Amino acid sequence: MTARALMIQGTGSNVGKSLLVAGLARAFVRRGLKVAPFKSQNMSNNAAVTPEGGEIGRAQALQARAAGLAPHVDMNPVLLKPESDTGAQVIVQGKRRGTQAAGSFMRDKTGLLEAALDSYHRLAAQVDLVLIEGAGSPAETNLRQGDIANMGFACAVQAPVVLVGDIHRGGVIAQIVGTQAVLEHQDLDRIVGFIVNRFRGDISLFDAGRDDIARRTGWPALGVVPWFWGAWKLPAEDMMDIASRKGGACKIVVPQLERMANFDDLDPLAAEPEVTVEIIPAGKALPGDADLVLIPGSKSTIGDLAYLRAQGWDIDILAHHRRGGHILGLCGGYQMLGKTIDDPHGVEGTPGKVAGLGLLDVHTVMSDEKRVTLTTATSRDGDLPVSGYEIHMGRTTGPDCSRAWLQVGARAEGAASADGRVLGSYLHGLFSSDPFRARFLSSLGYDSHSQYDAGVEQTLDALADHLEQHIDLELLLSLATEVPRLE
Repeated sequence: MTARALMIQGTGSNVGKSLLVAGLARAFVRRGLKVAPFKSQNMSNNAAVTPEGGEIGRAQALQARAAGLAPHVDMNPVLLKPESDTGAQVIVQGKRRGTQAAGSFMRDKTGLLEAALDSYHRLAAQVDLVLIEGAGSPAETNLRQGDIANMGFACAVQAPVVLVGDIHRGGVIAQIVGTQAVLEHQDLDRIVGFIVNRFRGDISLFDAGRDDIARRTGWPALGVVPWFWGAWKLPAEDMMDIASRKGGACKIVVPQLERMANFDDLDPLAAEPEVTVEIIPAGKALPGDADLVLIPGSKSTIGDLAYLRAQGWDIDILAHHRRGGHILGLCGGYQMLGKTIDDPHGVEGTPGKVAGLGLLDVHTVMSDEKRVTLTTATSRDGDLPVSGYEIHMGRTTGPDCSRAWLQVGARAEGAASADGRVLGSYLHGLFSSDPFRARFLSSLGYDSHSQYDAGVEQTLDALADHLEQHIDLELLLSLATEVPRLE
């Protein structure tokens, strides 16, 4: 089997590359091709767990789903998970390599291109088409040396590149023409066309703008893609994508932590017609009329607990509890709900021990050992099936663990307060289970009749239909070139 490849790069971050790759994957699979997504380097705290127990970006897991494949570490061989403003955990082919400061990472990427190429060629050997996604923008010329995410990788594998601009943020002509202006010749030679994404209104109004870009660049226009209104129904890629979702009377309030991680827990709830998910940004108080305060996962639990207190959210959470409200903490949020968090080895930074919110009688000790696994559980209330995943460094114990509300094989998982109004668990993704989500919302006094996974599949099909209508997919496929054989 000889695979072909095509790379989707953007004029900037968050221009819709990930969504386009997902939609293209579904569209080409429907045409009988075996398709795999690939992103050599990603930066996100919203990770997915693969069946072999590795970590990749959540976007690549969604793209794999669109392609009808199980997620695999080769789809995203380098994942950076920011832990601070200047440092990130480095995941290579699914496994934690360590933590590097940004400056150190830029100076030393030893072995990363080799790992990316290894994964890429292994993936290409199994499929007809590899859809490669870039990261950020190739116009970031200060990052070109040592680049493995955009043109550096495209040149290494001789992949043709389609450049995507985002008209919604304005200045799309300058985005695309300006990108051409700053690229070196070897990089320009890789570009085979452009797409204008996220247009609102009558797309014919941009005909002159589209033609002007083509005239100035010499690149063919492959399509002008209108705004896809169903995008909110798909799992969000990163914090820039999460937003409050107006629904019904059940109000779930989520403090937006600085290092929020694995917030896909919110997606099935936001899709519920009876549920309003309200994301509270820094500087705003948590609303007093919430049915549930959900404290999400965090890449830096102790740091985000300090951030939570700096916003005064700890006071709001305690007041919510005194009023009889319900509170749920997941992963890092679970750790915050306990009495103490002890980091004796400085896993998250400076060694030390801090007081938690004290709403659960449990204590957490951080460790260097990271648990990354897909998990199948059942609820202790009703024996309902739950499928999810765990990504955490730390162990939580204490009296309230005796009231665990989930069962993982022989192991009890999570903790509950004596009155049952405060719950914590390390299990992400549990709300994707329709029966479990329905029972949970019922405990808050609301009904659920949604089928979340079926809704995601319908939305991926609708996205593929959308791209079929607005992109010349036959032309796009003809631009894909064969993956060079390894010497």
